[in-house]
Amino acid sequence: MTPRDLSPASIAVSAGRPHAPGDPLSAPITLASALVPGGDAEYARAGNPVWAPLETIVGELEGGDALAFSSGIAASAAVFSLVPSGGVVVAPAHGYYGTTHQLRQRGDVELRLVDVSDTSATVDAMRGATHVWLESPTNPAMEIADLPTLIAAAHDAGALVAVDNTFRTPLRERPLELGADIVTHSASKLLAGHSDVILGLAICRDPELYAALRSHRHDHGAIPGALEAWLTTRGLRTLAVRLDRAESNARDLAGRLESSPLVDEVRYPGFGTIVGLVLDDDRRAQRATESSRLVRYATSLGGVESTWERRRRHVNEAPTIPAGLIRLSVGIEDVEDLWADIETALT
Repeated sequence: MTPRDLSPASIAVSAGRPHAPGDPLSAPITLASALVPGGDAEYARAGNPVWAPLETIVGELEGGDALAFSSGIAASAAVFSLVPSGGVVVAPAHGYYGTTHQLRQRGDVELRLVDVSDTSATVDAMRGATHVWLESPTNPAMEIADLPTLIAAAHDAGALVAVDNTFRTPLRERPLELGADIVTHSASKLLAGHSDVILGLAICRDPELYAALRSHRHDHGAIPGALEAWLTTRGLRTLAVRLDRAESNARDLAGRLESSPLVDEVRYPGFGTIVGLVLDDDRRAQRATESSRLVRYATSLGGVESTWERRRRHVNEAPTIPAGLIRLSVGIEDVEDLWADIETALT
């Protein structure tokens, strides 16, 4: 069977496995800095055998050619290296602050921050743009973008489009099929799924874009470690079942929070594992995140364990994010246990 015959869940389990007689069913960790000449690479900064299964799985899931990077930020840095001096980048005002910080550091680039849920205003901001960076939902505001419309408008404006697909994963959306030029992931989150990896990915279909991103990775040393790549590959094998369970929990909790007098606003688009809840008192929001027992107070997301934090505790977070916004990353625990812990912490 070819990848086109398989569901994404089956691809995640089956892709990238060795097939030759005597090969191990799972590709082993290759701990080597130098490789025997004559193959695709002689030095492990140019290539490592343990990257191949990971890039194969993600490439087949997203529908393109994947490159693994040392982190999600390293992947976005590779994308932003394509922005020329004097370029114009449109990006979400309430997107992940790590990526907007990278763009602000570029003194030779015009950055236009927009509310991506306002399609008309976002399209207007694309006039003269060279690059458009999109998140949907945005992190942490949970704003939803009309990706097909915005991608088409960006191309009409002559801009290259990159979409951060960390929150949705290729099991819920494939931006390349919607016309995006590049897709990125912080694989540290849902793809690896166990809060033990720092790794990023970039996926594209155009050979010239792929070559440019690969060259950036090599020249800047933005390569993943062998153990990190192997752990991400292993985590991907269970992505479908983890995502289904966590998403079911998130829907349940979002509904209960909507009905709770302890919460002023709930931001949940009806899919995914991330729920935003807003309290009118930022001090009470901070105390809640610090007093839970099952839901862990931590800054990351996408693991099998539930975590939450008040996002404005970070000094670089956008000042227009509500001070009492809590980003809840829902895991795979029993939903009744999660609700009991959340309700107690909020009280």
